[in-house]
Amino acid sequence: MAVVDAFQHWVYEHLEEAKEPARCDACWAGLWQRFMPGVDWSGLEHEMMTGWHRRLHIFTDPFYYVEYGVAQLGALQVWYNALANQTQAVNNYRKALSLGGTTTLPELYTAAGGNFILARPNNKVLKQAVDLIVFYIQEIEHGS
Repeated sequence: MAVVDAFQHWVYEHLEEAKEPARCDACWAGLWQRFMPGVDWSGLEHEMMTGWHRRLHIFTDPFYYVEYGVAQLGALQVWYNALANQTQAVNNYRKALSLGGTTTLPELYTAAGGNFILARPNNKVLKQAVDLIVFYIQEIEHGS
């Protein structure tokens, strides 16, 4: 998600450069290496550099990938709340679902017991989500 988002920002900020596929390939490769370190692409460098060709959303729905991140952060907040009080978390989530398209996204997050951090940047919410994921990954890796 980060690679796609950063790539699209680069394209829109560098329109002339982005008209040349080779420059797009180079930008994508640099971003891939930045955000996906440790993956060995030996012998597949061309496939890695041209990965942006295979991301349909880049061409049809620019910046749609941001919605995935927004949804994932919301889901992680509901999960975090459920770990503390599952009944309340489910009730909040159902309340948010019942509102459907009748209110704003930040208000839906609030109803679900979360914070829409794009409306009010909040590093605490992001840190909480990352810490939760890291904790469970470590638990799985160590067999706890």
